[in-house]
Amino acid sequence: MTADPRAPWHPGRPVRLATRGSPLARRQSDMVAHLLAQARPGLVVEPVVVRTEGDRRSAEALERIGGQGVFVKEVQEAVLDGRADVAVHSAKDLPPLTPPGLWLGAVPVRGDVRDALVGSSLSGLAAGARVATGAARRRAQLANLRPDLCFVGARGNIETRVAKVGAPGVDAVVVALAALERLNITSKAAEVLSPLVMLPQVGQGAIALECADDDAPTRALLSEVDDASVHGAVRAERALLNALGASCALPVGGWAAPERDGLRLRAMVASADGRVVVHADRWGADPEELGAEVARALVAEHGGAGLLDLALNDVGPGR
Repeated sequence: MTADPRAPWHPGRPVRLATRGSPLARRQSDMVAHLLAQARPGLVVEPVVVRTEGDRRSAEALERIGGQGVFVKEVQEAVLDGRADVAVHSAKDLPPLTPPGLWLGAVPVRGDVRDALVGSSLSGLAAGARVATGAARRRAQLANLRPDLCFVGARGNIETRVAKVGAPGVDAVVVALAALERLNITSKAAEVLSPLVMLPQVGQGAIALECADDDAPTRALLSEVDDASVHGAVRAERALLNALGASCALPVGGWAAPERDGLRLRAMVASADGRVVVHADRWGADPEELGAEVARALVAEHGGAGLLDLALNDVGPGR
């Protein structure tokens, strides 16, 4: 990549944050702006709002429009073409590999990793109740817990999905608790599901910040707001996903948390209908090695190879 001709960052130059335009994305961008201003008093931060393919095609299933990456590509391009200095993402939206020209400079904060049910608790749902979710991971794990449930698709921002509860054919919606927290609507949660019962999506609850890999001033700035333990956990989870060769269309969950002087990574892969769910967990000090080791355990020791093949041929919108 050729050298970036932009002037180095300095206190008189705004730092431009590329972000999606949803209320949750803007809230997360504001959180990042606050962290940067704390790190560098007097810093001016400006949003650069970007509309992604996932936003433009909000009525279509994620699997149909490409799955993982549809909410990040245009945000990343704003940095690559010089319109922005930093790309702000929900870490769960990132593909497992950073594209050429970019640097994952910081993972500064992580909210609650758990999923929440809006509209009803799991035990309170009647037999045959219809649960709205667009995530294969959520469908598979809920179907394993409650084989009687039916599922319908759910796209749109958090407020749109929450508002589906009570509409014809929707008894409950599953969303990330961190999203409810950041939008100050946690009162909508009827039940919060333990991550030991329902493993979260890789990167769930975390915010990821990318910049141009040759932009030394911005890389230095991002290093000041990075949380090493959170960053390491997300690295392990992304390494798991990369080793499995998986996307958000497949029922894969992963959650890494600090333990002793390293990380404990728990992961699962499931059949699309949730009839079979296999788990593995390991401890390790190196995030990338840990992610690869847990992937090997899932595939070689617990039957995950067959499940991944089945899921690739049997991903659907639900039952």
